[in-house]
Amino acid sequence: MLVAPYDAEWPRLFEVERELLERVLAPWLDQGIHHIGSTAVPGLAAKPIVDMMAGVRDLDEARAAYGPLEEHGYVDAPHRPEEAHHFAKPSREEARYSLHLTEPGSDLWRERLAFRDELRADRALAAEYERLKRALAAEHPADVRAYTVAKREFVARVLAPHGILLSVRRPRPPGSG
Repeated sequence: MLVAPYDAEWPRLFEVERELLERVLAPWLDQGIHHIGSTAVPGLAAKPIVDMMAGVRDLDEARAAYGPLEEHGYVDAPHRPEEAHHFAKPSREEARYSLHLTEPGSDLWRERLAFRDELRADRALAAEYERLKRALAAEHPADVRAYTVAKREFVARVLAPHGILLSVRRPRPPGSG
């Protein structure tokens, strides 16, 4: 798994995509489109995928956005379907963009914005997170799920002071799906 050095192009790529998505998602949009994840934190190494989150008024109504998003290269990539619609572009396997549609105030909304904001505000915390990500990427070079699960304890520690409690998941044993 690639954790790339920070690329100053990531914010520009987000802005270009945000402008497109604001037009595509206009009928459903509420509280804007936000750049989240590590590519949203200046100076932080990241998987080179621009992660975005769009607030939608109603998650069920936003299912109507699938067609318009597909017309612009997004594919359905389910993640936490009980509280979000998730898409990748151009594909799940080679994603350059990741998009979550969720209602403002959902757990996902609160978690992603609070975590991003903490990393932006605290360079020492961001540096600690980068060291962890690089070590985990080396430990799990072909297993994105194990990499993500292994970061969860750190994320939970950062979010706890915000009253956001995450359970710490353990990696599945090999061969368990």
